Amino acid sequence: MENLLKKLRETGTTDRKKGSDRPRSARTEDNVWSVEELVLSQEGQPQTHRSIRQISREICVPKSSMLRIVHDDLSLKCVKKRRVQEFTQSNRAVRLQCAKKLLQMFPDDKVDFIWFTDEKVFTVSSQRNPQNDRLYVPAGIKKQVAAERLLRTRTTLTI
Repeated sequence: MENLLKKLRETGTTDRKKGSDRPRSARTEDNVWSVEELVLSQEGQPQTHRSIRQISREICVPKSSMLRIVHDDLSLKCVKKRRVQEFTQSNRAVRLQCAKKLLQMFPDDKVDFIWFTDEKVFTVSSQRNPQNDRLYVPAGIKKQVAAERLLRTRTTLTI
C-alpha cells in the first residue's frame, strides 16, 4: 500500500510505466510480419490454405500465440469458401434458349402457374476437400471482399 501511495505522489498516477511489463517473446513484430506473409500469400491459389497449426510449426511459435497474432494483431478471420456453380457464356445461352422455348409452348395466362422441381447437374470438375479451401479476410468487412475470392466454382457439362 505504501508503494502505491508513493508512486501516486511521484507520478500522479498508479499506471505502470511503459516497458515495465514482461517483454513479448512470441508476438514480436518479426513474428507478426512472418505470419502475415504466410497467411496472405495464399490469395488466388486454391487448395494452398495452411492451417494455424501448420504455420505455427513452421515459425516455431505456440498455436495460442498464432491465434492471437491472426485475430488480434492482424484482425483477420478465417472463412470457408462457398460452393457455387460456374455459369459460362455457353451455359447462359443454352438456358436462355430453353427458357424461351418453354415460354412459347404455353399460353401467357398459364405461365405463372408453371413449377419446375427436377434438375440434374453433371459435374465435370474433380472432387475437392472444402476444409482445405479457406481464406483469411479482414474481420468485419466480409461483405466487401470480392465474390470471386469467397466462391468456389465448379463447371458443369451442358447436354
